[in-house]
Amino acid sequence: MRFATYEHRDQQRVAVVEEDGTLLPVPGARSLTELIGSGDGLDALLDVGTATLDVPPGPHVSEVRLLPPLQPPTVRDFVTFEEHVEGVRRSVDGVGAGGVPEAWYDAPTFYFTNPYAVIGAHDDVPVPPGSAVLDFELEVAAVIGQEGRDLTPEQARDHVIGYTAFNDWSARDLQSREMQVRLGPCKGKDTAATLGPYLVTADELEPYRDSDGFLRLALTAQVNGEVVGKDLLSNMSWTFEEMVAYASRGTAVRPGDVLGSGTCGNGGCLAELWGVRGEQSPPPLKPGDTVTLTVEGIGTVSNTVVPGKDPVPLPTARRRTRERP
Repeated sequence: MRFATYEHRDQQRVAVVEEDGTLLPVPGARSLTELIGSGDGLDALLDVGTATLDVPPGPHVSEVRLLPPLQPPTVRDFVTFEEHVEGVRRSVDGVGAGGVPEAWYDAPTFYFTNPYAVIGAHDDVPVPPGSAVLDFELEVAAVIGQEGRDLTPEQARDHVIGYTAFNDWSARDLQSREMQVRLGPCKGKDTAATLGPYLVTADELEPYRDSDGFLRLALTAQVNGEVVGKDLLSNMSWTFEEMVAYASRGTAVRPGDVLGSGTCGNGGCLAELWGVRGEQSPPPLKPGDTVTLTVEGIGTVSNTVVPGKDPVPLPTARRRTRERP
């Protein structure tokens, strides 16, 4: 079952999406985040969706503005594709032929990104202030449907309510400089993160699961209609269940939390291609460029880059003559 959050005639609604794109509004629902949080996992959401099949149809998806399927309380973005790590280390971190750091293999590493930066499937993306090297990142995100703590991977499967496409927009020049502080990305990952077009419930994607537990979904990235990347989601080095289990270690995952797969390989972002080719080809994104990402079984998101704002000037750090009390 597919759920959408949309804006139509100045109203925000949640709907079940039929195969032909007709929207069936969920009575009384304005937020999928709240709907997920008020239920008890996947079965509860499916019950809501089934009851909605009897309501009068609403508008077609082409007649509305698709909002992000949900407004997540947290967004954890993992890095689970080995090929991506190797290419991006060359272009962003300035590492030569060093390959993948051994520590990467220890556990599915992630960072927390900005839930306030989430945008819809067809919204414009402003260039981050101060950046001249904008990039996309093709990912898939799992959405948590019920709270859990210290989960095993087997338990974690019941806590994933569905999946959505995820574009983790990245200002590579800002990111490269920030990473020299050895703390993590900051404004390099802070302007936009596309989620959409729908939340596809976990049961819908079970037919794609392979014998090792990975979802074998085809991934395609296009810039201005030209294919620049193609991969399979099953090339991840950890399953979503293993990622959820690690995220819940010593803490909690809660309804609405989003966990990104990390960027796929073979052109899942421009920076990976730059690292492989030794040059910025294709070039960084600029205003007017349209990035279209397609995930088999989930759908397509397509965003156009627009000019952003100039950065508000700030001073550099004061180099202190240190005094002590």
